[in-house]
Amino acid sequence: MQIKNPSCAKKVKLDGTKIVFGNGSPFVLIAGPCVIEGEAFALRHAEKISKIARDLKIPYVFKASYDKANRSSADSFRGPGLREGLEILAKVKKEVGVPVLSDIHCREEVSEAADVLDILQIPAFLCRQTDLIVEAAKTGKAVNVKKGQFMAPWDMKNAVKKISAAGNEKILLTERGISFGYNNLVSDFRSIPVMRGFGYPVIFDSTHSVQLPGGLGNASGGQREFIPTLAKCAVVSGADGLFFEVHESPEKALSDGPNAVPLKHLKELLKLLKDLKGCL
Repeated sequence: MQIKNPSCAKKVKLDGTKIVFGNGSPFVLIAGPCVIEGEAFALRHAEKISKIARDLKIPYVFKASYDKANRSSADSFRGPGLREGLEILAKVKKEVGVPVLSDIHCREEVSEAADVLDILQIPAFLCRQTDLIVEAAKTGKAVNVKKGQFMAPWDMKNAVKKISAAGNEKILLTERGISFGYNNLVSDFRSIPVMRGFGYPVIFDSTHSVQLPGGLGNASGGQREFIPTLAKCAVVSGADGLFFEVHESPEKALSDGPNAVPLKHLKELLKLLKDLKGCL
C-alpha cells in the first residue's frame, strides 16, 4: 500500500514571477471574487487578499472572471466582458503586483486573454473542448483545466495529453466536485492523488465544491459552512494549490455569493490550512 501522495514530476512556474506550483509547502493560493464587479472593486479585493497572503507567506494569484458565460439565468450578471475585464485585470497585475487568472470560453478570446493573464483557465463545463484547450496551450501560458462535474478524475488524462501534445508542459488540473443527484456536488478526495499521478500539480476549488448548482431556481446556492472542512481534506490529500472565491460582502455578491468565503474570515482560514500543511 502506498502511504505518500504521488509527487509532481513537473513543477509549473509562472513566467516573470516567483510562484511555482508543485513546489511543496506552502500551497499556492488562487483567490478573488467570482466575477469582476468593477475596477475599484477588483483592485480593493486584490490588495486586501494580497496583504493577507504576504503576511502568511503564501504565494498568491488573483482570480476574477471577466465573463461568467454559464450563469443559471439569462438575466444574471455576467461581468464587464472581455475587453474591459482584461483592462481591469491588467491594472490589478500592475498596481497590486500579483499574477492574474480568468476563465476563457472560446478560441476567439484566447489571444487577447493571453496578453494579460498569467493562467488561462478552462471552465469545468468546457474541459472536453479540444479546440479551446489546444488554442490555450499554444500560447505557452499556464493552462488550468477544471475537472467537469461529469468527469472521472482518471479521464482528465486526456486533457493533459491535449495540452502537452501542443508543446506546453505548464499544466494545472483543478478538482471542484462531482454531480451527486440533482443540485448537489460531492468531493471525492481520491481525485487529488489520481490526477497528481499524471505528473502535474493539482488545485482544489474549495468554494465551487460546496456549490448547489441551480439550487435557487434561477441561480446557484451554496453551503459555505463546509468550505473549511473540504479545504482541510484537500491539504491532507496533497493539493498543490487552493482556490477560493472571496467577497467582502457575500450576501451582496453578483455571482456565487452563497459559496464565497467572507473576506473578513480569509486570514483565519488560511492560517489554519498553512499550519495543517506544516504538520504533514
